[in-house]
Amino acid sequence: MSQAGFEIPFVKHLGLEIVEFGDGRSLLRFAPRPEHGNSYGMAHGGAVMTLLDVAMAVAAMDPAQPGIGGITIEMKTSFMRPAIGVLSARGQVLHRTRSLVFLEASVLNGDDQVCAHATGTFTLRPRPAPAELGTGSGIAA
Repeated sequence: MSQAGFEIPFVKHLGLEIVEFGDGRSLLRFAPRPEHGNSYGMAHGGAVMTLLDVAMAVAAMDPAQPGIGGITIEMKTSFMRPAIGVLSARGQVLHRTRSLVFLEASVLNGDDQVCAHATGTFTLRPRPAPAELGTGSGIAA
């Protein structure tokens, strides 16, 4: 995720790639590995939800304010078909207030069919400085 000027260790671990973002939109790509699958041979719902969540958070970001990140307040997800192949996610801002951003995102499977859709509400906050991470955050160093 360093393409956006910061890193999220879990997102980096999954291998999500930001293809583009700006103007209230985002495009991400995810090539699931076998360990990202479920017992049905498709991407696990948790991995798909992470892709949707990050697509919305990235769409909420403003490249002119690189120190501000999105924090998920709520998210509703619907799964429509198997998440197989290389997945892409498109996020889009629906409405923005001073303190909240309302968004939607869709994940398309390798055949460019929508396999999952989400709506979410995010708040924008300054990201902590690297020295602040791990201090009372519940993340072990």
